[in-house]
Amino acid sequence: MVEAVLIDLFSLPASLQSNIQGELYKKLETVEKCSSIPAPFVYVMCCQQQGCERNDEQEFLLPALRDFQSLKKRLEVVHALTTAAALYTIKQSLDEKDLSIIKVILPALRKDLMKVYIDHLFTPVYKFEFEDLQVAADCKNLQIAEPQSEGQALPTQDMELIQSEIQMYLESLPSLKGELTILRSPLIPDDIFLHGFTTRTGGISYIPTLSSCNLFSSSKRRDPQIVVKENLRRLANAAGFNPETFHRVKTDHANAVCVLGKTEPDSYDGIVTNQKGVTIAAPGADCIPVLFADPVRKACGAAHSGWKGTLLGVSMATVNAMVSEYGCNVKDIRVVLGPSVGPCCYKLPQESAEEFHRIDPKCVRLFDSASPYIDIRRATRILLESGGILPENIQDDSVTDQKQNVTFCTACHPDKFYSHFRDGTNFGTQIGFISIKD
Repeated sequence: MVEAVLIDLFSLPASLQSNIQGELYKKLETVEKCSSIPAPFVYVMCCQQQGCERNDEQEFLLPALRDFQSLKKRLEVVHALTTAAALYTIKQSLDEKDLSIIKVILPALRKDLMKVYIDHLFTPVYKFEFEDLQVAADCKNLQIAEPQSEGQALPTQDMELIQSEIQMYLESLPSLKGELTILRSPLIPDDIFLHGFTTRTGGISYIPTLSSCNLFSSSKRRDPQIVVKENLRRLANAAGFNPETFHRVKTDHANAVCVLGKTEPDSYDGIVTNQKGVTIAAPGADCIPVLFADPVRKACGAAHSGWKGTLLGVSMATVNAMVSEYGCNVKDIRVVLGPSVGPCCYKLPQESAEEFHRIDPKCVRLFDSASPYIDIRRATRILLESGGILPENIQDDSVTDQKQNVTFCTACHPDKFYSHFRDGTNFGTQIGFISIKD
């Protein structure tokens, strides 16, 4: 069942507005008759003419809309200077109401363009269907794309213009939830490496559990890749790295490691490099983003270590890759455990807890309960130390610094961090990143 209707009148010049009244009336009448109670929300997307009073802009819509009492409180006219701005404003309203099934009514010659905007600004969470709005056949003023054959993509130039328009609009948006904040470790020499761990502030993601500096997009979340890209651009500007030479792990919750410059695995939770000016990163939203730095051999690594990856030894696999690829000595490698869920909050079923208990009984609290508390950080430290990393070269603030300047518990600090454990399936993601300075 359609939850929202989007009527795209953005491209219609004033000379055509009166000509579509009958057609628009019929469309809305069908929407009202076919809808369950309550009726769907209706959004009318219009171009805002610079210097034009908004009341005048809305006047032409009134004859077609005034008879639909069921839509009266569910109808919103959205004016904007660009299609990107109008569509993003509507997306915010859809997300606030948790709506996902949308019918788009628009001039047929606008359909190909609209699909490109939607592909950039929405994710597969949303389902769209399209219906043509008949306009005067001889209109020469419509802002449209050239007609495309079935299945044929828009010309590259049109695609690039749309992407540029969206990017410019997103860049103009204010940061949310405060300034962008980066946590840094004194264990990693800042004269050789650029590094940090992000928090959730300073980006443009607006959905509560993703707000605001979310750095991951997926088909199951409402934050599109282009918004994540803008958050990354802002992070790169603040941190001082090039977002075009940024590589993050392809998470699989396992222990494969990618050596940058060699054949890239399909998925991997560790990544290492000795290339200058290349930034590598690992995500975390309870799982540990782990950073590795060897100031002697000038090599670095990043790993994503959840409970599965911890048990599979992803951190030592990353260390071993640095040793085998770059000749690093394990005693020179510094390791920093980033923000992650602490043993104060994290629980696993008894069967999984037993595996951590075998690493060290102190990794498990309330072992006899159905869901014991688990310390994945302690398990990570023990495995690293067993592999030859010096204890003093491992930073885990829950042990080494009670001031908690890096290794915060993500679940305990909703103002600072995202947490899958706390927020559920539509959670945001922070990262740990590192690069070797030029």
